[in-house]
Amino acid sequence: MRATEFLQSQTQADWSAATTHAFTNALVDGSLDADKMIGYLQQDYLFIEDFVRLLASAIAHAPSLADAVPAAQFLGVITGPENTYFLRSFEALEAKTDAPAAQETTAFLNLMRKARASGRYEIMLSVLVVAEWVYLDWAQPFEDRAEGLPFWFGEWITLHCGPGFEGVVSYLRGQLDQCWEGLSDAAKQDVVDTFTAAVACERDFFDAAWAGFEVAT
Repeated sequence: MRATEFLQSQTQADWSAATTHAFTNALVDGSLDADKMIGYLQQDYLFIEDFVRLLASAIAHAPSLADAVPAAQFLGVITGPENTYFLRSFEALEAKTDAPAAQETTAFLNLMRKARASGRYEIMLSVLVVAEWVYLDWAQPFEDRAEGLPFWFGEWITLHCGPGFEGVVSYLRGQLDQCWEGLSDAAKQDVVDTFTAAVACERDFFDAAWAGFEVAT
């Protein structure tokens, strides 16, 4: 069993809840309430800066240039097409681009900051793998539905599936699998704890989004 498969298996209840969620099910069938989508996007946009910093730190800690290049390329997607998607969506939905961080958002931001401050490549990867793999897992089955949806739904699906994004997730998982083999038992437990916390944060965030974040006006 791959290390990342083992890690996923340790979080099965939260993983399944996050990747087969009522929120994403409503998003992919186009029935999600506009205010719920706005609240979700406002909170999710708060992750961009810290995610970019975490990914950049992981690039800096990669063991070689070859290991760093795919992450550097992905950084361009986050700061380019994904950032633009948010701005276009806010404009189309007539929503503000900023909002106070909800409790669930703050928990995930703190986890990303803790991972970055650790200076440990495997801990940074533990958060990055969860953040991207969870999204691939929920979005991938619905790639063919994106075209008929408003772009703020459809493009959120296509940003998180397809060969390009599958390649990102495969790369991140491969990096974590590679790191795992050389870790001490204590370091492996740190990875398990971080991975588990990240999956719980994903589930909590979707739960809160489904309940409805307060929309900043």
